[in-house]
Amino acid sequence: MPVIDDLLPAAHEAVDLARDLMRTMLPGVLTAKGDRDMASEVDLAIEQKVRAFLAARTPHVGFLGEEEGARGAEDGLIWSLDPVDGTVNFVHGSPLCAVSLGLIEDGHSVLGVIDTPFLNSRFWASPGGGAFCDDVPIRASSVADLPEALVAIGDFAVGEDADAKNRERFTILETLVPRVQRIRMLGTAATDLAWLAAGRLDALVMLSNKPWDTSAGTAIARTAGARIFDRDGSEHMVASEATIACAPALAEKLLPLLTPGGTPQP
Repeated sequence: MPVIDDLLPAAHEAVDLARDLMRTMLPGVLTAKGDRDMASEVDLAIEQKVRAFLAARTPHVGFLGEEEGARGAEDGLIWSLDPVDGTVNFVHGSPLCAVSLGLIEDGHSVLGVIDTPFLNSRFWASPGGGAFCDDVPIRASSVADLPEALVAIGDFAVGEDADAKNRERFTILETLVPRVQRIRMLGTAATDLAWLAAGRLDALVMLSNKPWDTSAGTAIARTAGARIFDRDGSEHMVASEATIACAPALAEKLLPLLTPGGTPQP
């Protein structure tokens, strides 16, 4: 089996295919996936093309796609694809959308490629190669104080139990707003994590963790020096419930705010 870094060229080629489809196809017919959630024809076309390419190029690696699920993995390796991360943005013509392809090994994200086709940027990282944006090495922010922190928040919940889930999100917003510099909601987890890796954001608070959304971005951000946790402060893994990522010096100040009744460290 090739080492993890040897799989990076295949990941780039797969994302090339996805980027080109995203830039040249219209969203087309939308398929409902639940309350105010949908997949576009582009989501499906990208996933099918990337799945077929990687099955031929890396047959020993399994595949998990957001739209059509998983096929078997061998040797603990599985590709994880979000063909259009930020489908709602894409459908509305917003450039804040991305292709996100990660590689998971035994429950840990180890490699990632994220392309933002309408912003003309690509982010990637591999275990032995470092983290990059458009061939330039990137590092997470060095911000150490919450009042200087630009913080991204994950999307509000829709569907089952949305009201209860969003009350929790509103509480976190009420806690963070007076303590941080600004709050942003981009609507694309992959871009959140890529920008965190590049120091364009100082923290991300996302009370969800779907592998197609986060596997590439967590690999890139962690390689770039960010710290990434589950909500309880434990190590972030594919099976974690939440995705809390931040500049290293913010961790001890941010995490207590996300616990009911918690208070920030001085």
